[in-house]
Amino acid sequence: MSGGHTPVMVDEVLELLEPRPGARIVDATTGHGGHAEAILEKLGPDGVLVGLDRDAEMLAVAEQRLARFGPAARLFHARFSFLREVLTGASLSPVDGVLFDLGVCSDQLDQIERGLSFRPGGEPVPLDMRLDRGRGETAAELLARIDEEGLVELLRRGDVPFPARVARALLASRPIETVQALLAALEGVRLPRRRHHPATLVFQALRMAVNEELDELDTGLASAVDVLAPGGRLAVLSYHSGEDRRVKEFLAREARGCICPPRLPVCGCGRQPRMRLLGRSRGPQPAEARRNPRARSARLRGGVRC
Repeated sequence: MSGGHTPVMVDEVLELLEPRPGARIVDATTGHGGHAEAILEKLGPDGVLVGLDRDAEMLAVAEQRLARFGPAARLFHARFSFLREVLTGASLSPVDGVLFDLGVCSDQLDQIERGLSFRPGGEPVPLDMRLDRGRGETAAELLARIDEEGLVELLRRGDVPFPARVARALLASRPIETVQALLAALEGVRLPRRRHHPATLVFQALRMAVNEELDELDTGLASAVDVLAPGGRLAVLSYHSGEDRRVKEFLAREARGCICPPRLPVCGCGRQPRMRLLGRSRGPQPAEARRNPRARSARLRGGVRC
């Protein structure tokens, strides 16, 4: 695949979205365009794939990859929290399907200068972590200003074990301006070793905070339901338990409709269900998980617009 990035659970995503000739489908996290390419092959010349990505560098790769589809591929440099605005401005709403492939692209992790991952040795790497390097504060700037309470909550949202212990170690080591300095700050903290290095979850939590990923997800999911036509389908691939939990709870709320307190004998809000769930969450086939390590933690959930 282009850039060495392999899209996850492509067959399962296509089965859930059911892209048909002439349909309008949104890939809200286009990346290198792997899922977008597979979807476009199903849409035919009369269909439209609307691709969004906050990372202009990734979007440029996708633009080259999808060039053969001509005007059927419409790409926009935007966060998916602006999904509704992008579609309205381009007169492309409503749509027949929306895909979110959360997390980060393998190539973003491999670009050491982004500070999203770590490797032993080497030259000092600035602690950036922004997915859109043209805006927002870096992880180094976030760590310089945040207080202990805020840092503990940030780490907790990222499922970091013993968040208070980790927060104290980081605050005692400020300023932390490089990847190496962050690793050094964590050296004396006892963290459980799971399948990955103990610092992995700390890096992930900081990345999610820098890029406001959980808040973006909440807004993006709500916007997706707003722009879906009746019968339109929503598919979400997540790789982190906090993200998957948010997606699960969102779909459950939209399928339930009523938001009245359980103690009320009858519904007083009048809110109707907007989504119907499409089965339970799914993971990758064992063969894909062996072939593509990134797919191991993937969970796919979906629903249909009522």
